[in-house]
Amino acid sequence: MGIRYNNRSKRNNAEEVYDELFESRGVTNIDHYVTPEFERIEMSDRISLENVLHVWSAGDRYWKLASKYYGDPTLWWLIAWYNRKPTEAHVGFGDSIAVPLPLNRALSLFNR
Repeated sequence: MGIRYNNRSKRNNAEEVYDELFESRGVTNIDHYVTPEFERIEMSDRISLENVLHVWSAGDRYWKLASKYYGDPTLWWLIAWYNRKPTEAHVGFGDSIAVPLPLNRALSLFNR
């Protein structure tokens, strides 16, 4: 599932409120990844990266930016994490989004 799921805790969900959903899927429970809490990037680390600024406009998606700058759309989460905006719903038209480069350095900061 990619490196963002490494070392992630799982929670087993067998809550009654989901019984109808479980029945429709032929299961009795579902495992969920626990939502991680990511550390902020220190200013000294931000300075060590280049930032390509992108002004958010209609049709923009994190995966499109990741594909353009990293050659891998599955790394969309790195841009979201770096900007502390977990989904596109947190970005408004006209907002500046920073794409951290080089990729290997940005990933190493995330994986500390």
